[in-house]
Amino acid sequence: MKPPLPRTLFARLMLIWIVGIAAVLATSLALFLGERDRFDRDVLFEGIAREIAAAVDVLERLAPAERDPWIEALGRRRLRFSLQSPPPDARPLSERFPLVQALRRAQPDRDIRLYALPARGDGHGGRHERLLASLVLSDGTPLSVRLPVPALPGAREPTTPTRIFAALAALVAGITLLAWLAVRVATRPLSRLAQAARALGEDPNRPPLETSGPTEVSLAANAFNQMQQRLQDYVGERTRILAAISHDLQTPITRLRLRAEEIDDDTLRARIQSDLDAMQALAREGLDYARSLDASAPLQPVDLEALVDSLCEDARDMGWSVSRAGNLAAPVPAQVTALRRALWNLVENGVKFGQKVDITLRETGDDHQIEVRDHGPGLAEADLERVFEPFYRTEYSRSRDTGGTGLGLAIARNLMRAQGGNVTLQNAAEGGLIATLTLPRRTVEG
Repeated sequence: MKPPLPRTLFARLMLIWIVGIAAVLATSLALFLGERDRFDRDVLFEGIAREIAAAVDVLERLAPAERDPWIEALGRRRLRFSLQSPPPDARPLSERFPLVQALRRAQPDRDIRLYALPARGDGHGGRHERLLASLVLSDGTPLSVRLPVPALPGAREPTTPTRIFAALAALVAGITLLAWLAVRVATRPLSRLAQAARALGEDPNRPPLETSGPTEVSLAANAFNQMQQRLQDYVGERTRILAAISHDLQTPITRLRLRAEEIDDDTLRARIQSDLDAMQALAREGLDYARSLDASAPLQPVDLEALVDSLCEDARDMGWSVSRAGNLAAPVPAQVTALRRALWNLVENGVKFGQKVDITLRETGDDHQIEVRDHGPGLAEADLERVFEPFYRTEYSRSRDTGGTGLGLAIARNLMRAQGGNVTLQNAAEGGLIATLTLPRRTVEG
């Protein structure tokens, strides 16, 4: 079970920083105490080395027969001298010991060795090895000096700059890790909120944002979900109004068409009928656009090759020049009716402005693509995205020959985004316009 965390983001950040500062102070204190202990040991070892050097100078000036009485006197304070070699059970120690280095600095011309004697009780319930310094006087007499300091593990190796820098590096790494964790805790909810905002622009019906996490994040997520719900309600209301208007316009248009038949002037009647046709097409396209905003049909496996071939045959029956290339190995999960309508709009748009349309099927690592290329004049770069806006038409598309309501591409994009896909436009290098319809790779749950 995870330990409970503070509920607010402020409290979590404060907890991280307090723990981090405590760790930094603890590490700094450990480094300080370790350095102070090392300094104290160095001072102690330097004093011992000077005492041994002074005793050795005295013994060197005495004759061998006169040394024994002086051995006890020289070691009365804290050292124990003996004119003997180290015992067989003494264990030689490394020359890197600080005490060895101090002894050699005091007597640079003399070979000095340091040994560890077997452990014995220290009078406080502990057992430590004792240190023994061994050297040879100028006449070849061995001299052993029992030292007053135990061979503690912490005193066996000198503190080197490498170790100090390694400790500082570990300290810096720890602070960096804590800073990264604090920044991660603070920015991750904001990143999730930014991703949700971007996704909302493409799919207003996306699932609501999770409201778990710190209190501030939970409040922001709840506010975001409320905003999303209001947008959905607004879009739904606008869609219903547009659908109602488009539907209700059909009745007066039909009555006007019947009354136009009673006009005797053939030219006037033809003009009125043409205007009514345009009004009816606009009402029908408006109704289709409203329906495209609420495409909720389930996904089902679709054979894109068969669908595109069928669409090409229908286009050829209308006298259009449409061809298909490329293959897809497996069925693609999609809304078949919406997909066909989107494709038909793209083909119709391509034939209208480019006479000839080439359809190409391909697969990429992430999605399935259908390219619909015409051989017309293409579009200005500024219009490649604006033509997806409802009722937007370029100057060329406003001519009497092409006509149109400006809803075909908007309907196609709505239909594709409702099933997780998209439609984009780009100008072909050889001329003409390429409309790319994409569907994501996914499996259909049975």
